[in-house]
Amino acid sequence: MSQHFLLTAKARTLSLGAIMRMSDDEAHAKFEAVRFADNGGVAFCPYCECTKVYTYRARKIWKCAACGKQFSVTSGTIFASHKLPIRDYLAAIAIFVSAVKGISALQLGRDLDVQYKTAFVLAHKIREAIGAGRDSAILSGTVEVDGAYFGGKTKEKNIKADRKDRRLAEEQTGKRQSVVVARERGGQTFTTIASSEAAAVPTIRDHVMPGAIVHADEAAAWDRLHARYEMHRINHSVAYSQDGACTNQAESYFSRLRRAEIGQHHHISGKHLAAYAGEMAWKEDNRRSANGRQHEMATGAALAHPVSRIWAGYWQRGGTSTR
Repeated sequence: MSQHFLLTAKARTLSLGAIMRMSDDEAHAKFEAVRFADNGGVAFCPYCECTKVYTYRARKIWKCAACGKQFSVTSGTIFASHKLPIRDYLAAIAIFVSAVKGISALQLGRDLDVQYKTAFVLAHKIREAIGAGRDSAILSGTVEVDGAYFGGKTKEKNIKADRKDRRLAEEQTGKRQSVVVARERGGQTFTTIASSEAAAVPTIRDHVMPGAIVHADEAAAWDRLHARYEMHRINHSVAYSQDGACTNQAESYFSRLRRAEIGQHHHISGKHLAAYAGEMAWKEDNRRSANGRQHEMATGAALAHPVSRIWAGYWQRGGTSTR
């Protein structure tokens, strides 16, 4: 029997210890190589893209010969105006990508020896970077579609006789939202947040090309897709897969997201649900990539992403700690 990929040496090409043993110069050189990869790792101006720059000896910054602006290795990126050593950012990304079911801000803060607020914003910046562009994905071929509810719920009463059926409409808190996933077999994963599966149908139509073969469960919401796609339906009350129809890969995604919610974060607020859903989609799509490769991808995404409009100065604007 073949060994699972995650148990092989090929899955482990980077260690947190190796990052923490880096000197400041080595960590900066790593960031520099990733940030300026288009120019062979040699710095160029992020404002006018001029390749003629001057280096300062006293500080790790450059000055552009064309526009005269000064810049650092993180200028204009999601890590702009950073306060932590660059080595800590490399370590944070390594911890983030290695946590296959996600990592809580509290644990990340303990690992990096930073405040919860710092870890919370840092993790969300990484989520924003790796999620950039995923909302414009177009899927084709064979696609599995499914939905599941995440978020708040009414707490059960202590006495069984006082408990109510939380499936009833009058018992819904309004905080629960449906994460709808469209997963291309052998390809990418698209996620969207909606009030229900039915409300997400127009979005699914926009992101799944005509001519695709769509697999879905018995939910009535997916009946509206029959006019546009070749549909294969599976009744989960009868079987998980039957006559070639199944949504096992979509269920695999939900399994990862559910474990992240219950085992790591314990609660995910509605306003951040899309970010966590996107994180798990990214991890599902790259689950067969070595952790070193994932680290390079996440670092590259962070250094290619502009300053965040959401998370830059989040706490100074009165942000809450709701996860």
